[in-house]
Amino acid sequence: MILKLSLRGVALFWIVMLCIGVIPYLNFNTHQAFLLIKQKAVATGWYLPAFYAHIFGSSIILLAGFFQFTKKVYNNKPLHRALGKLYVFGVLFFAAPGAYVMTLFINRGTGVFISFLLQNTLWMVFTLAALLLVKKAKIDEHIKMMNRSYALAFGAVTLRFYIWMFSVMGIGVDFDNNYLIIAFLSWVPNLIFVEILFKYQKNYFSTNK
Repeated sequence: MILKLSLRGVALFWIVMLCIGVIPYLNFNTHQAFLLIKQKAVATGWYLPAFYAHIFGSSIILLAGFFQFTKKVYNNKPLHRALGKLYVFGVLFFAAPGAYVMTLFINRGTGVFISFLLQNTLWMVFTLAALLLVKKAKIDEHIKMMNRSYALAFGAVTLRFYIWMFSVMGIGVDFDNNYLIIAFLSWVPNLIFVEILFKYQKNYFSTNK
């Protein structure tokens, strides 16, 4: 129980930090922060809509998804279904499609491109599978698939955490192979962690007990 609460507390902290980080983009100024290094991509006309869809969509679904794992929300079926629909709709029609377009403009090498492409594809597959499973009333499989989906969504948080950590440690993210390491580190361990919890702590994700 203590481990569960601690993990949720840390996760919520970093989710809130990510959400705060997107607030400056609400003024839709294309010459600020991250967009300053993406001016060529912005000029194409394709990048900016995808960027906004991804960052705003991801912020909303990260919060919606987080509260889905609380007992109070899980047991409130109308709220659980509403947040679930918001999460699935946000992933399939905003955050993930936006990420696909953004991936086309990555300029950090083939390895980083492949990492984000794989992450985004698995994200859409797991989310769609979770939706289909719940429609078939396969609740246990649905819960597992949603956890896999959220582990990949949480990659947006862990990516920024590792970038911050590498910067604080003085390692940086612009040296050869560092961003490639961070790209895979942001989501592969998340999936592994979830699978380990499935195997060794069968009741970990159970919110109705």
